[in-house]
Amino acid sequence: MDVASYARAGQYLGAGLAMGFGAIGAALGEGMTGGFTNRAISRRISMTPALTRTMLVAQAVAETSAIFALMVAILLLFTDMAEQGPCAWAAAIGAGLSIGLGSFGSGIGSGYPGAEATWGVSRQPAVAPQMTTNMLVSQAVCQTPAIFALVISFLLMFMDYSKDPMWPYSAALLGAGLSMGIGAIGSGWGGGETGGAACKAFARHPRTKTSMMTLMLVGQAVGQTPSIFSLMVAFILIFSNYSGQQLTLHSTMAPLAAGICMGFGALGPGYGNGLTSTKACEALGMRPQNSGLIMRTMLVAQAVAQSTAIYALVIAFVLIFVV
Repeated sequence: MDVASYARAGQYLGAGLAMGFGAIGAALGEGMTGGFTNRAISRRISMTPALTRTMLVAQAVAETSAIFALMVAILLLFTDMAEQGPCAWAAAIGAGLSIGLGSFGSGIGSGYPGAEATWGVSRQPAVAPQMTTNMLVSQAVCQTPAIFALVISFLLMFMDYSKDPMWPYSAALLGAGLSMGIGAIGSGWGGGETGGAACKAFARHPRTKTSMMTLMLVGQAVGQTPSIFSLMVAFILIFSNYSGQQLTLHSTMAPLAAGICMGFGALGPGYGNGLTSTKACEALGMRPQNSGLIMRTMLVAQAVAQSTAIYALVIAFVLIFVV
């Protein structure tokens, strides 16, 4: 096959990966929100219109990640990438993997705040506006990894690779997509669980609004760090200069291995940090007077959990710059 045929085949596969994986998380998150809303309505039938509105707003935000995947899939289907050179097929597949996997965690993560917000409003109708604000802020943070993945997908689709060698640059482009796609899952999912716990705790103690919002945002921010590591590795893989490198099996596998290393290496710490901040928010809801102690303990625990992502980053750098 010629370059155009390879590019088109890669675009078709990338589009399928983007929308196939991208549909999973948002649907799960929206289903979770819908299920909790039905339970909330059974508790307060009179609030059916208000609870339904909250549900639809939450589901609309969760849908965003799937819309990102849909946009990339459509671009891959109807854009001619053949002129971008012999690496276009790998760039197209990498773009699909990046947004497809990257939107999974953000989609399901956005469902947790929506679910707990609707249930919380049924418990504390007086704080419905503040609960909606808390829900939207936490969902916005959950979408950050999906936005990172979208940026990498756009770079992969629209950069010019015509002057770059097919190998090992094609492996680097695939590695970039895997690094960002897999690495975004944990941060998006874990951040969503944190937001859900914050909404649940706020319904228990509405007076903790300010301290709860602070604890939630700090916990979510630390939980985003592994996905930032993945973003950094993806950038390096895309913009590295492989011209003039001797083509060997290990020189080809090194950039691909770096992307896989950082992607999976960020997944666990991202979700693990989310679990830590989730329990911290629950603890604050039970003991608001211990906010300082809870914050310090959370940060120490998250720092330890973060160490494994740093290990993965070191190995990814060795694979890129030393091997």
